[in-house]
Amino acid sequence: MIYDLQKPTVWKRLSAYLFDIVLIITLAIGFAWTISGITRFDAHTEKLQKLEAKYYEEYDIPKLEKVEDIQKLSEEELERYNKANEAFQKDPEVLKTHSFVYNSILLMTSLGVFLAVFIWEFIIPLFFKNGQTLGKKIFGIAVMRTNGVKISTLQLFVRSILGKYTFEIMLPVFAVILVIFANMALFGVVVLAAIFIAQVVVLTVNRKTRSALHDLLSDTVTVDLASQLIFDSEEELIKYKEEQHAIMAERSPY
Repeated sequence: MIYDLQKPTVWKRLSAYLFDIVLIITLAIGFAWTISGITRFDAHTEKLQKLEAKYYEEYDIPKLEKVEDIQKLSEEELERYNKANEAFQKDPEVLKTHSFVYNSILLMTSLGVFLAVFIWEFIIPLFFKNGQTLGKKIFGIAVMRTNGVKISTLQLFVRSILGKYTFEIMLPVFAVILVIFANMALFGVVVLAAIFIAQVVVLTVNRKTRSALHDLLSDTVTVDLASQLIFDSEEELIKYKEEQHAIMAERSPY
C-alpha cells in the first residue's frame, strides 16, 4: 500500500462494538418475543409443565424445586420418581410437545438473531455507506476492502451474515443450546473452544490490522473514517497509485 492504514483507537472500536451489540441483542429479543407469540410457545411450555405435574401427582412424588431436591428423596420416593420419569419420557404427547418446544427455541433464537444482525449489520450499513452501523457512525469508524476500496454489497453481506451471524454468533449459541437442552455438553464445549481459538489465531496473525474472523472472510478492515483514504473504485485506486508513482519519479534525482 502507498498510503498508511489508519486504524481507529481501541476505545473507539470497543465503544462502537458495545453500542451495537446492546441494540442487536435488544432487536433479537424483540423478534424472538414476536415469534414466540406467533408459534404460541408459552402455551406449549405450560402444557409440558402440566404433563410433568400430572406424572408427579400420579406417582405421588413431592414437588421438586431444583435438581438437588432429588437427593433428598427417600428410597421409595426415588423409585417412584424414576418410574414416573421413565413413563413421562415415553409419553407420545410429551415427546411431541417437547420436540415443539425445542424446535421453537431454535427458531426463535436463530431467526430472531438473524433478523437483528441482517438489519443492524447489513441494511443500516447499506444506508450509511462505508460499512457503518449506527455505532460505527457515531464513533467515526468505517469498513473498507483491504486494498483501500469501498466495501461492496457482497462483501458486506459476507462480513455480516457469514462472518458475524453464522460463525461468531450462531455457532456459539447453538453450542450453548446443545449443552443445555440436548445433553451434548462435550460437543458444545469443543465447538465453543474451537471458535475461540480460531478467533484468537486470526487476531494474532492479523496483528497489524487487528482484523477478526468476519474481516478475514470478507477481505475487509475497519479504519478511522476521518483520516483514512478510501477509494470509490478499483480504477480510482489505480489512478491514485499512478499519480503517486509519477510524483515520486519527478522527485527522484535519477
